[in-house]
Amino acid sequence: MKNVLFVCVENSCRSQMAEAFGKIHGQGIFESHSSGSKPSGIVNPKAIKAMADLDYDLSAHGSKSLDEIPQIEYDYAITMGCGDECPNVIAKNRTDWAIPDPKHLDAAEFNKVRDIIEGKVLELVKELS
Repeated sequence: MKNVLFVCVENSCRSQMAEAFGKIHGQGIFESHSSGSKPSGIVNPKAIKAMADLDYDLSAHGSKSLDEIPQIEYDYAITMGCGDECPNVIAKNRTDWAIPDPKHLDAAEFNKVRDIIEGKVLELVKELS
């Protein structure tokens, strides 16, 4: 099974939702992790609500630093468009999804970003299957 790490600066929104979609859609294909270079310490309530709308409890997640994730060689390290390079993360493949930060968006626009993330995760699942 592959290991995939989703990274953004705060590990409170985009990377958290990507990890969740990885757990939902990538089950049996890859293990999903997320982290941040400067974690906020909390998961954004808008992200929790957006995922609750899809029957996923994101409140069980925690905002983690790069030091708090498994120190392994990841098959994929995927940044969310936040400019994080994460040089201390060892990964066979690195990519940036260039996803806009939804933190200050209203619920409808936030959910559009959530849906973009889900689509990207589904593409990754297809690629790794």
